[in-house]
Amino acid sequence: MSAGQLPAERFPALDVLPDVIHGFTLRAADIELSHDKMEALARLDGVHREIRKQNGLGDAQFITAQQVHGNRVALVDAATAANECFESCDGLITNQRGVCLGIYVADCCAVYLADPVRNAIGLVHSGKKGTEIGIVPNAIKSMADHFGSRVSDLIVQLSPCIRPPRYEIDFADEIVRQCRAAGVTALYDSGVCTACDLNRYYSYRAEKGRTGRMLAFLALAAAP
Repeated sequence: MSAGQLPAERFPALDVLPDVIHGFTLRAADIELSHDKMEALARLDGVHREIRKQNGLGDAQFITAQQVHGNRVALVDAATAANECFESCDGLITNQRGVCLGIYVADCCAVYLADPVRNAIGLVHSGKKGTEIGIVPNAIKSMADHFGSRVSDLIVQLSPCIRPPRYEIDFADEIVRQCRAAGVTALYDSGVCTACDLNRYYSYRAEKGRTGRMLAFLALAAAP
C-alpha cells in the first residue's frame, strides 16, 4: 500500500480482469462507531469516497441497494443509472461503464460476479436470510436474462464474512454450494471471518451492533 493510500483490499481472481475495477474497504482509523447504520455510513462516507477516487472511480456514478435481506436484484441500465439507491434490493447488475456498484457489509457476504466475455458485472449482499432465499442464484439468472451471460464464463468472488465458530450458520459455504449447483466453475472464497479480526474488519456480531461497514465496490473500467 503506497503512502497516503486508504485501506482497501482486492482479490486476485478479479485483479486479472483488465475491464474490472473492484475493492473491499477495511476498518478505517479514527472513525467513531455507531449503532445506527446510516450514521455509521455517514461517518465513513468521506473515507469511502477517497478510496473510490484512488481506484479511478472518483467521477463514476455511485449506486447502492437498500439491502433488506431479500433476494431482489436490480438492473442498472442506461435508463436507471441515475438512481443512487435501489429500494428493496440486495443485488445490482450492470453492463454500463461510468457507474460504480456498492454494497455495505459488516458480517454478511459481498458476492462479486464478473462476466469478462460480455463485460457485465454484479454485486450482491448475501447474509443468512438472503442466502436462504437464493439472492446469488437470482443474480446469476438475472445476468443471463439481461446480458446473455453464460454461467461457464462467470467469475464469482466471496468477500470476508462471519463464519463458524463465530456464527452458528455457515452461509458462505451455502453460497459456494449454490454457485456450484448453478454451474459456476470459476469460484473463489476469501475464507476470512470478519469477526475474527477486528483490527482489519467491522463485525456486527462481535461488536454487538456498534460498528461500521465495509464497502464492496465494483465497476467496469471506462472505455479507452
